[in-house]
Amino acid sequence: MARLSLDDYADGSAGEGGGDVHAEGIRVDDPSHLVGVPDEFQRLWTPHRMVYIQHGQQPGKDDCPFCVAPILSDEDALIVARGEHAYALLNLFPYNSGHLLVCPYRHIANYDEATPEEVAEIGSITQTAMRVIREVSHNDGFNIGMNQGEVAGAGIAAHLHQHIVPRWAQDANFFPIIAKTKALPQLLGEVREAIANAWPHDAD
Repeated sequence: MARLSLDDYADGSAGEGGGDVHAEGIRVDDPSHLVGVPDEFQRLWTPHRMVYIQHGQQPGKDDCPFCVAPILSDEDALIVARGEHAYALLNLFPYNSGHLLVCPYRHIANYDEATPEEVAEIGSITQTAMRVIREVSHNDGFNIGMNQGEVAGAGIAAHLHQHIVPRWAQDANFFPIIAKTKALPQLLGEVREAIANAWPHDAD
């Protein structure tokens, strides 16, 4: 029987009963040695995630990065376009190159708190962003969505933001999970400049 503790992950040892330990203490266990009813699944143990689950990464209400960003220059804040009620900027921790966030200027948490004008402009900016990213990056599709609240995975739950993630065919793999590494072919400054330069001047 395997008896595992966090030490098994921290020191990279296999513990009793087998199992492969990968980068950063991530462990995949063969289910054949576990106690209980066997099944066909392996278990990917990631105890380091407890730091995020228990403590999160929410800034103080006076330190909201989406309230600070519009005060800065476009280059410093990675902003690609500014509208009257909302703006678009690059995600500082992108899932893929060209990962944008669309935010209202107002500090609101939930989509149903947005005014009709804010909703309309968030939608308009999203459509323009899709066209510009497709022109610049030649991607095959998008993931678009909002995480509402910490429980839903919002990194900055207090300020509404919509994700626009460009996707390419066969761009998904286990590299981020196993090696905790993202392969991003362009620097953020280069991506911001390319998208900002291609953004139509008459668009919101």
